[in-house]
Amino acid sequence: MKIGVYGGTFNPPHLGHLTAARSVFELLNLDLLLLIPAGLPPHKELPAGSPTAVQRLEMTRLAGEQLGLGDKVRTLDIELERGGRSFTSDTLAQLREQYPDSELWLLMGTDMFLTLQTWHEPEKILSLAGVAAFGRTEEDTEELFSAQRDYLYRTYPQARIFTLTLPGVIDVSSTELREKLAKGQGANLLAPAVYGYILREGLYNTNADLKHLPLSQLRPVALSYLKHKRIPHVLGTEQEAIRLAERYGADVEKARAAALLHDCTKKLDMPAQLALCEQYGIELDELEQKALKLLHSKTGAAIARDVFGVDDDIYSAIWYHTTGHAHMTKLEKIIYLADYIEPSRDFPGVDTLRKVCYEDLDKGLLLGLEMTIEEMTAMGNPVHRATVEARDWLKG
Repeated sequence: MKIGVYGGTFNPPHLGHLTAARSVFELLNLDLLLLIPAGLPPHKELPAGSPTAVQRLEMTRLAGEQLGLGDKVRTLDIELERGGRSFTSDTLAQLREQYPDSELWLLMGTDMFLTLQTWHEPEKILSLAGVAAFGRTEEDTEELFSAQRDYLYRTYPQARIFTLTLPGVIDVSSTELREKLAKGQGANLLAPAVYGYILREGLYNTNADLKHLPLSQLRPVALSYLKHKRIPHVLGTEQEAIRLAERYGADVEKARAAALLHDCTKKLDMPAQLALCEQYGIELDELEQKALKLLHSKTGAAIARDVFGVDDDIYSAIWYHTTGHAHMTKLEKIIYLADYIEPSRDFPGVDTLRKVCYEDLDKGLLLGLEMTIEEMTAMGNPVHRATVEARDWLKG
């Protein structure tokens, strides 16, 4: 197995990191890419006011997910857990023990490659891994790369070196990016979920008012709560909610906010969900105490109100988007159905359901509820009473 090892302070991880990592992954035909934030960088001090190691780890994890490589990319905390200065030689030795039969390749940019001989234990580094160094253009780097390659081969005969030019790599200065973020700029240089996390945590002096976010900022913040595979669903739900709200004269802005936040706690496990229920005083019936999939709507609504200050209409639309209930408001119906029929959904009958939803909102809701009840019953699963009550209410 060929493994790429890409370390750095990732303060923050930006599109320059991502485009380079993706390009090297493809050009070297790697099987696995490891992203490793440094605990204490050996070559420089972290600027004052930098995010904590845990925050840099989470930003790196979110950035790695944006590569779209699935389980072929992993973010490791081994340098954070090890403590002390984060020497690459120690990290590679640890990875060699973990992957004894794999071929390791250390990824680095031009500046790092040109100073490799000054690192801690360079001979050990080059004995444990090959080096894949990348630059933006051949004009910028090949003359320098050639001289450095010759020097390293003479000095360390065992070295394996691969240099490549990546014209599509985005040139980003982390220092300049941090300055831009403090001025309300730089979002275009970050993966949306990373930018959202920065706003959520107030990193780099962003100081966003989470209770009064414009939708352009609420979207990336909402995405930062999600697992990568759920992002298309949430964005699809937002677009479906817009169409339904416009079709039936509902508040489009409220529909968008509810759609963006409706799954903000979906990734949490049962203990975390129950902890939030206790924190917010959410009372659960007997079925909800056992059914994980029923809890995220309630805890998500609580987070939406507490953290983002949503009004009662949005709160209620998120609260009932999983079960529905009798006497649903127009916004509640729209979010329930947008979640059900958004473009990435693919199940028997979804096309018919979509057609009915745009012919008559209540008929679409009734059909959706009946399909849910039928499916749950066929699987031998209990149906929440609120879902049955919603169906019966619509049937009069």
